[in-house]
Amino acid sequence: MDWIRDTFLSPSVIQTVILISLVSIIGLFLGRRKVFGVSLGITFVFFTGIVLGHFKIKYNADMLAYAQSFGLILFVYSLGLQVGPGFFSALKKGGIALNLLGISVIFSGIILSLIFYWFTGFPITNIVGMFCGAVTNTPALGAAQQTLIDLDPANIREAADMALACAVTYPMGVVGVILAIVIMKALWLKDDLKNNSCGSGAEKPLISEYRVCNPAVFEKNIENIMKLTDKHGIITRVWRDGSVLIPSSDLELKEGDHLLIMHARSDKDAFLALFGFQENADWNNENIDWNKIDCQFISRRVIVTRNRYNGVQLGALHLRNTYGINITRVNRAGIDLMASPKLRLQIGDKMTVVGPAKRVEEVVSMMGNEMKRLENPNLLAIFVGVLLGVILGTVPISLPGISTPVKFGLAGGPIIVGILVGAFGPRFHITTYTTNSANLMLRQFGIVTYLAALGIQAGEHFFETVFRAEGLMWIAMGIMLTLIPVLLVGFCASHFFKIPYSKNVGMLCASMANPMALNYANTTVDGDEPSVAYATVYPISMFLRVISVQVMIMLFA
Repeated sequence: MDWIRDTFLSPSVIQTVILISLVSIIGLFLGRRKVFGVSLGITFVFFTGIVLGHFKIKYNADMLAYAQSFGLILFVYSLGLQVGPGFFSALKKGGIALNLLGISVIFSGIILSLIFYWFTGFPITNIVGMFCGAVTNTPALGAAQQTLIDLDPANIREAADMALACAVTYPMGVVGVILAIVIMKALWLKDDLKNNSCGSGAEKPLISEYRVCNPAVFEKNIENIMKLTDKHGIITRVWRDGSVLIPSSDLELKEGDHLLIMHARSDKDAFLALFGFQENADWNNENIDWNKIDCQFISRRVIVTRNRYNGVQLGALHLRNTYGINITRVNRAGIDLMASPKLRLQIGDKMTVVGPAKRVEEVVSMMGNEMKRLENPNLLAIFVGVLLGVILGTVPISLPGISTPVKFGLAGGPIIVGILVGAFGPRFHITTYTTNSANLMLRQFGIVTYLAALGIQAGEHFFETVFRAEGLMWIAMGIMLTLIPVLLVGFCASHFFKIPYSKNVGMLCASMANPMALNYANTTVDGDEPSVAYATVYPISMFLRVISVQVMIMLFA
């Protein structure tokens, strides 16, 4: 009995590990169950922690706080590292408009929260907690709690009340965005869904066939011709006199040459004007069987695994002129990038190489293509990033009109560093690549640990709060904080900004930090456009929510 009491009931390091593990096991098991086709996933860990916390088990508060903070750091840094490589390129491809709309969702929620604060009389700590729960943003809750404690270490009780308000409004925050998506489809997005069922295909690469009929490009080499337009395209093959060529930059085009060009769909008219005629035109009776011609070549996916090419510009390798092959695209972190000469390669990039078999194999040997090297975890970049992220999170930033400096906190600092390291690390020859499974493992482990510890802390007064008038008001306000900003901005994005449905719902899910709603949104369309929009908007949305709640605490607490 002494062993049971000392191990399971007495506050200690061992007891903290046992509690977090037990909550995580039960929560993850329950998270696999679906209700009306919707699963709460790892969110069940949070609610399991609340149930355990309700029994008021004594625990080591310092150890639980450490586990909560370190889990949060691992989650946000790994997330930033994952989306960093494609973050800035996604911003250039319509991401600015999506992020502005996502910011509108955030500020709509902030304004509504302040209205509740001024007219209900609830303390700002409760309002901020409701705000975090309504948008299912537990990292923002962590930042707000840390800011409150930094203002006065005696605010431990108020920080716990903030987590309690978050827990009360969290369930409707999870399903509220899904409900909003259902309402949007039913009321005003039917036609948009029908016309854009595949989302925004405008940004997807397109391979088109053109015939050189413009005298302005006759007898000019490809390098000089491409300078005549501000559009970017890759001429992958040239058909001339019954044979196919892999073009080099100094190849001169002749009248009647047929070209296969990879470019953005929106650039079709520009290339049509540049070269003359486009694929399958009636002016030409000869039909080229490109598939038959392609038997002379092979297409191979080559993975960059040699450190010497980490951060090197693709054009500096002179692969086309040296080996007579073409790089048609580069896939990075699940996003296809145009293989422009200025694109800097990163470890883990997957290049699609087209050309004669012997030459392609030479490129394979050159770039490495050794998957086993990528399977080894690159822990150096992880710990360097965590160190820099935590330091950045503690840097005080003075803002006009605010007496207390703002800090990015344990949520904001690591995600900013993660994005920057993922995007620009290779320029400094820092290997940042981690496999998707390794990155997902870090993220899942971090967020599960954080949710388990947060639930245990919030559970002590959860049920007695829910079943009283105050708790019911919190739930009602949480529902409004979830639905009103999403429906308002979703309507404006569709009707005034003409954002396709697939991008619209991905943007809304990211601005509300709701991966469960994203899973549902992906089932309503073909393709992965909601996920791409989610990854584009999520980092800035997360950053702004983390900062905004800190500002609200400092201004009104």
